[in-house]
Amino acid sequence: MGFRSLATLVLGCMGALAHADGLPQAQPVSLPTPALDTLPLVDRVVVHKSERRLVLMHGGNVVRTYHVALGLNPVGQKERSGDFRTPEGSYRLEHRNARSDYFLSIKVSYPNETDLKRARARHWDTGGSIMIHGLPNYLRHEPEFYMSHDWTDGCIALSNADMTEIWMLTPDDVPIDILP
Repeated sequence: MGFRSLATLVLGCMGALAHADGLPQAQPVSLPTPALDTLPLVDRVVVHKSERRLVLMHGGNVVRTYHVALGLNPVGQKERSGDFRTPEGSYRLEHRNARSDYFLSIKVSYPNETDLKRARARHWDTGGSIMIHGLPNYLRHEPEFYMSHDWTDGCIALSNADMTEIWMLTPDDVPIDILP
């Protein structure tokens, strides 16, 4: 779903809520996106865990860089369900969810074959549902907390504004490398 479709969906939902409250119904509008209209779709995403940085790449060039928050136990490779680590390795972005418990989410293809072999050897459950996403829909802390602390169960989290850009600039099935 592109930015204009997302903006129309959000504004349409807002209009429906306003109408249910007896207020005038909002009309969907097209929002200008000149900076994003000139940017290419990315062909690779790279996460540098130790730097808390996500980089969007196109043809070997950096398109955008973002600050991220990681799992509560960010150092090291994710090994099993419940370890609160963000995985390390090569994956793909495989599924988008505009209705997740967080502001937008894109699923990372964790576990890969290497992750599965490692977990099987130890008789562990690999876990799953690793996502790139924005803030929780229902905040438990002030918004600033989420960008200054690692707080996820193993996901890669960004501000909602940054997540909107990533949503628009990453095509389906783009590779993502998550580095230590």
